[in-house]
Amino acid sequence: MIGLVGLAHATSHFSHLLLAPLFPIFMREFGLSYSQVGLLTSVFFVISGVGQALSGFLVDRVGARPVLFAAIACFIGSALAAATAQGWWGLLLAAALAGVGNAPFHPVDFSILNQRVSAPRLGYAFSVHGLTGNLGWALAPVFLVGIATWDDWRSAYWAAIAVYAAVLALLWSQREHLATRVVRRPAGQTAADDLAFLRLPVVWGCFGFFLLSTMTLAVVQTYASSILQAVHAVPLATATLTVTAYMLAGALGMLLGGWVAARVAAVDRVVALTMAAGAALMLLAATGWLGGFGTMAALAVTGLAIGIGGPSRDLLIRRATPAGATGRVYGTVYSGLDTGFALAPLVFGVLMDHGWYAATLAGGAVTLLLATGAALAVGGRTRPH
Repeated sequence: MIGLVGLAHATSHFSHLLLAPLFPIFMREFGLSYSQVGLLTSVFFVISGVGQALSGFLVDRVGARPVLFAAIACFIGSALAAATAQGWWGLLLAAALAGVGNAPFHPVDFSILNQRVSAPRLGYAFSVHGLTGNLGWALAPVFLVGIATWDDWRSAYWAAIAVYAAVLALLWSQREHLATRVVRRPAGQTAADDLAFLRLPVVWGCFGFFLLSTMTLAVVQTYASSILQAVHAVPLATATLTVTAYMLAGALGMLLGGWVAARVAAVDRVVALTMAAGAALMLLAATGWLGGFGTMAALAVTGLAIGIGGPSRDLLIRRATPAGATGRVYGTVYSGLDTGFALAPLVFGVLMDHGWYAATLAGGAVTLLLATGAALAVGGRTRPH
């Protein structure tokens, strides 16, 4: 069951990058600008973020399994729209459908894991969940660009449809492992009572944590290659390996983090320690003292440190979740991830436009330190006494 949920989560992260790796081809094929292809990413994250907060209510009411199947069907529709696109509007439809499909995944995944995995195994389950997400990110560019180079870009999307369909068929065949209890509203409770969790400070603390830590991730994903080229004259092909190294190191960190989360009760302190270590490494990279390859190595180890804290982070959120509100809380909290991805270009893009490359890396470190404070604040309110 943990493997099935991990596989589903990998398809979600794969879909984050369903369009972006082929942006250069779209620009050439359809005469699009950077602004037009960039808007496709914005549309994805806006729809995903709003939908994630709302889908948690749906998951709590109808169960996780039907929502999961509908989400993967949306991914099939998105890849089909991309495969048949004749211009920007077709790609916009693909981005919108991918955003709708991506929205429910965290409420779905964590509802299944929290209901069906025993407490001693939850740390390992969250570890697999985070690791498979990173692998989905790492696979998408290789899969899509590889097929597009070997054949053509439309074939890459037909192949993606086949992958989604195979995943859906597998999950359907094992559907008995994915069932969750439907939460019935108690007698006398109104729809307004479903929003009571929004009054809990720990929920907004978790939301802030995701928003801030995701802004750090966005700095690495979006600007690390450009910074390495501009500051250290690292060749483009080499610089782009930084993002892959960061993601693979993060996946390894999550694997290790499952072992840590299963053995250390003070999960908030694990999160704070790993995030603080990552922030220190980013600040060191911002100084420029490490040179090109030293900076690449420091950023990769940053991914390792943050990854180790991932399973403990998910256990921390579980402690902050009221009974019967798993979908709603995880939907709201994880919408901070989409918000962070949407805000980061507005904040750090200005620094990059001015050529303030060190400040961009230092800014990523600062948001990670602020996320550390949010984790400790949540931990102080949820730590068993």
